[in-house]
Amino acid sequence: MHEPAKRPPQPTSSLKHFDVLVGEWNTVGTHPAFPSPVHGRSSFEWLMKGALLLWHFDWERGGPPSALSVIGHDDSVETCSMLYSDERGVARIYQMSLEGDVWKMWRDSPGFSQRVTGTVSSDGNTITCHGELSRDGSTWEQDLDVTYTRKP
Repeated sequence: MHEPAKRPPQPTSSLKHFDVLVGEWNTVGTHPAFPSPVHGRSSFEWLMKGALLLWHFDWERGGPPSALSVIGHDDSVETCSMLYSDERGVARIYQMSLEGDVWKMWRDSPGFSQRVTGTVSSDGNTITCHGELSRDGSTWEQDLDVTYTRKP
C-alpha cells in the first residue's frame, strides 16, 4: 500500500510577528520578594520551522524560577497560548499577544491571576516588561518586572 508523502508541521502566519523575540537576551528582573535586581538570560527559538516558538528562561540562583515555555496558536482565536513549566514543578497556561510594539501575557485563574505588559524598543533590542498579580481578581499588585536586552 502506498502512503502519501508526509509534510512537517507548517508555520502559521499568526506567529510570524513573534520573530522580533527570536534570539538570546540578557535579563534583569525586579520583584518585591528580592532585595536587589536579579540577572538571567532568556532565549527564543523556532521549533518545526516556525510552527511553534520555544522560550527558555534561566535566572541566577535565588531569583525567580527558571522555566521553559512553548508558544503556539489555535487557528480559531486571535491570541496565542503559552504552556509554561518551571523548576518548581509549576505548570500554567497563559494567553499571549504581540501587536506592534506591545507584548502581552496573561492568565486569569481563581486565586492567582497574572498579567504582563511589555514594550519593544524601536530597534527591537530592548523589551521592558511590567508584571502584576491578583489573588482576588480585582486588586492588582506588582509582580516580576523584567528588562530584556538582546545579546549582540
